Amino acid sequence: MELAFVDWLIIAIYLVLALGIGIYFKGTASKSLGDFFLGGRRLPWYVAGISMVATTFAADTPLWVTEKIAQHGISGNWLWWNMLIGGMLTTFFFARLWRRANVLTELEFIELRYSGKAAAFLRAFKSVYMGIFLNAVIIGWVNTALGAILQVFFDIPEQNIIYYIMGAMLVVVIYASLSGLLGVAITDFVQFFIAMAGCIILAIVVVNSEPIGGISGLKAQLPAWRFDFFPEINSGSTTDKIGTYSVTIGAFLTFGLVQWWASWYPGAEPGGGGYVAQRMMSAKNEKHAVMATLFFQIAHYCLRPWPWIIVGLCALVLYPNLGVENASQGFVLAMKDYLPAGLKGLLLVAFLSAYMSTISTQLNWGASYLTNDLYKRFIRKKKDNELEEEVQKDYIQKARIFTFLIVLAGLFSTTQMSTIDGAATFLIECGAGLGLVLILRWYWWRVNAWSEITASIAPFGAYLISNQLLGLDYPNNFLLTVGLSTVAWVVVTFLSPRTAESTLQHFYERVQPDGWWKPLRKASPAKSQMVSLLLCWLFSIVLVYSCLFFIGDLIFMNYEKAIIEGIILLIAYIALRFQLKKTRIFEI
Repeated sequence: MELAFVDWLIIAIYLVLALGIGIYFKGTASKSLGDFFLGGRRLPWYVAGISMVATTFAADTPLWVTEKIAQHGISGNWLWWNMLIGGMLTTFFFARLWRRANVLTELEFIELRYSGKAAAFLRAFKSVYMGIFLNAVIIGWVNTALGAILQVFFDIPEQNIIYYIMGAMLVVVIYASLSGLLGVAITDFVQFFIAMAGCIILAIVVVNSEPIGGISGLKAQLPAWRFDFFPEINSGSTTDKIGTYSVTIGAFLTFGLVQWWASWYPGAEPGGGGYVAQRMMSAKNEKHAVMATLFFQIAHYCLRPWPWIIVGLCALVLYPNLGVENASQGFVLAMKDYLPAGLKGLLLVAFLSAYMSTISTQLNWGASYLTNDLYKRFIRKKKDNELEEEVQKDYIQKARIFTFLIVLAGLFSTTQMSTIDGAATFLIECGAGLGLVLILRWYWWRVNAWSEITASIAPFGAYLISNQLLGLDYPNNFLLTVGLSTVAWVVVTFLSPRTAESTLQHFYERVQPDGWWKPLRKASPAKSQMVSLLLCWLFSIVLVYSCLFFIGDLIFMNYEKAIIEGIILLIAYIALRFQLKKTRIFEI
């Protein structure tokens, strides 16, 4: 398919803008590692928060949502909607602590909190595992989605897709390596509004097209179960069948009560981590860290999904012969077939924005681990009489080299990528049990480096037992995996040496966490805010879910439900504001 001149012009302007931002912020990013990887710790909450949202809005997410809608309707979104519970936990219990820790990376925190060779080993291992291997998997995942979009939209032969992906990555690596996090975050800010505007326009155009005939026409042409917001709980799982998303009681408990705190997953780490922690650490202060994370949760769950959902539902009517396996193509075909000249270019820019915001963050985040937690910590030795300016210059140079290294690893991963869902499920299962350690290390002095090492390894053994020996599949094997992993790390915690008291005391004095720190308190602690924070967490969950369903019911003209949800939303908002005043979070 050929684009009109105006479409190519829009794409060209966007690419020049992205490169221009990178060049503009090059000088600022080159001052120090703190400037390159944390934007000098001066990002306002709205930039940090929108950057988080833009990063999670990858090229694959609308396609994945379209696929789940083809299989389970709107209720299929609970596969990711359940993660709000853990996200809000991060907002109120960990955002301030990450900013207060004053570390450059999530992995630097390991040696702030733990001591000895075990802590050094854990930091070095994670810098390579997360900085290269895991990063390459995520980049390959996102590249595969972009390739699918380009292939359907332009009818590009499959063997040539990798060259177009290389071109897109080249643009990203130029501005990401030049401008550091500040340029990445500012570009994310612009990209978010482009991506959201593009998806909203697509939803409006497609739902009002002649074959659909508006929302009422859409509802008339699809069975009612497609519009169910909630899954069904049955005695037998039907997650692999077409229909309302149905889970067993065990699976329901897994999603609602366990997975959000027990399992480590990129972008949804219990206690915060990865690029989410990076944005919290880059905020101006603790107040901005909390506000950025709160905005992220609201925008991520309430604002983003509905345009995707509408297009996904319309695709079922417009392309009934695609089948579940190829359902994700419906989103791209709708762009291709129903948008006029100009809007096609805008939608392609929207997807490029979603793609580039994710890739640029992955590159900057991964390079921070390899530079700060591997090269600076274990490889580079400062020479006698060497000026600090020369040291920082060397660090920035290595950061840019590591960025290109991650690009190569990501391109290789792209050529090997065949399935997304399988990789995602495997990551969830093999991180089952680690999440509780990542939470308790902030609140319980007895957790040590061996606890985290064991919790990182044990899920793999538990996975083999539950999956290979007992024949249990996800999510029905999840509770067993969590149980075995938890027993393993708790036993190791009490059998292994304690963290050095000097390390614990330094950590406690800097971070001032609540929880079980009595052996280290040399003075009367400040009044605990745990109860107020817990109430903030609960009210915020009610607020976001009621807002999510309120918007959905307004769109689908379920006005009676919308009124009830609006009242619940208002009550939750008032209660949350009251509790926030008690915590004094926003008085900093």
